[in-house]
Amino acid sequence: MSKPPLRHVRSTSQVPPQKSKVTGARRRIMLWLAFIVCFTGWAGYTFYNQSVQIADKNAKLEQANQINSDTEQEMTELKSEVERLQDPEYIGQLARKKYGMFMPGETPIYPVDE
Repeated sequence: MSKPPLRHVRSTSQVPPQKSKVTGARRRIMLWLAFIVCFTGWAGYTFYNQSVQIADKNAKLEQANQINSDTEQEMTELKSEVERLQDPEYIGQLARKKYGMFMPGETPIYPVDE
């Protein structure tokens, strides 16, 4: 007669009951929370950085719009000056004021300083 092979039987005191499942779930939750915290930090940093860039670009846009409106106003004034320079009467006025010129037959009157 031969002996049957010995089997090793584990006792229930050697394996902790359900501790590995709870530990694994906690680990997954902590990893998930760490990911969420990192993502939220990155998103906040990106939002702040883009807000600063948008504010800078808005300031530059406002400055460019101001320059544009000044240029348009100057252009309007120059166009009106060109239109007035097409009038011979206005040219005569400028010639009298700036250059002291007079039409033939006109008598210039100069103010006398006392």
